[in-house]
Amino acid sequence: MRTVGAVVRGIRTPIIREGDDLISVVKESVLAAAQTEGIVFRDRDVLAVTESVVARSAGNYATVQDIAEDVKAKFNADHVGVIFPILSRNRFAIVLRGIALGVKKITLMLSYPSDEVGNHLFDEEKLESLDINPYSYVFCEEGYREAFGYEKHPFTGVDYVEYYKKLILDCGCDVEVIFSNRAEAILEKTKNVLCCDIHTRFRTKRRLIKAGAEKVLGLDDLLTAPVNGSGYNDKYGLLGSNKSTEDKVKLFPRNGQEFVDALAAAMKETTGKNIECMVYGDGAFKDPVGKIWELADPVVSPACTPGLIGTPNELKIKYLADNDYAALSGEELRSAVKDSITHKDSDLKGSMASQGTTPRQLTDLIGSLCDLTSGSGDKGTPVVYIQGYFDNYAQDE
Repeated sequence: MRTVGAVVRGIRTPIIREGDDLISVVKESVLAAAQTEGIVFRDRDVLAVTESVVARSAGNYATVQDIAEDVKAKFNADHVGVIFPILSRNRFAIVLRGIALGVKKITLMLSYPSDEVGNHLFDEEKLESLDINPYSYVFCEEGYREAFGYEKHPFTGVDYVEYYKKLILDCGCDVEVIFSNRAEAILEKTKNVLCCDIHTRFRTKRRLIKAGAEKVLGLDDLLTAPVNGSGYNDKYGLLGSNKSTEDKVKLFPRNGQEFVDALAAAMKETTGKNIECMVYGDGAFKDPVGKIWELADPVVSPACTPGLIGTPNELKIKYLADNDYAALSGEELRSAVKDSITHKDSDLKGSMASQGTTPRQLTDLIGSLCDLTSGSGDKGTPVVYIQGYFDNYAQDE
């Protein structure tokens, strides 16, 4: 009987630079790890590469000035409402600089008590103590300060209201800050709106247009094509971008599918095995202490090989043991559970025996596993190799 299930390894690689042959770098790094760690390649192993190095090797960058020019061209307006941005120096601050350089005035509307991904402006308990309905009440900056004070983010130590306001002013752009969770509230200030939310952007745009906005764009509508020869992403625009330098952002990769298909072919040629490949970004999980939902990218995985499309189809061993086979034990119980798994239906949706399993996309589950493995700091493992992820209790080899 096998004693080990899934095995996940972070693979160290050289530092990836623009123009590097990433297929070769990833392949050689995995082969070197296999030699030192005794890895035996198998069909349906998973090879995942972080979106950061995919975009970096392809040179998918844009400058603050590129963003400013795109904002100016697409809005052609002096005053723009910028609504529902996340609170992030890495993800949004440099984008906000580009926006501010492209207009003369910004009305910045922040959601409260937190942004879309869980970064809090203040402790949400204050809403209850002050008897404030966050779905109806609109604050000006003065009223907001009077009610909630000058709290700083618990992890970064930044007062994002002041930080974003100063950043806009430093670009020579006038600014007004308001606070609301209703997209339509911005229309009392301006009819030209840039929606900066990520996962709710389609609903926000739809509501604004219905309420009479004149021009509504999202971050996914900016940098969808090159500006002055810049990088771009035709599907996600500025969504998924993050800070590269003080004046440049790295965009979400646009060549992901081409990359994973080529990587899978290279691994097949080298190992003889059908290895699934994917590009991953932020994982989809929430920190129970800081209350931050990690997913600031538009998707967990922008590209994968076909074998990673779909959701798990699994039985709950605990349910089988406690219900169907409650009278069994030892080898008899083990054999019964293995037989149920071996002969399970191809679609267990609605089955009581599958309750409590994780009904999420495989790429979301595996991408989250990869993000937690590689981390976002100095581990130096932008490649993750996973074995046994698709195995189950019934498989002994």
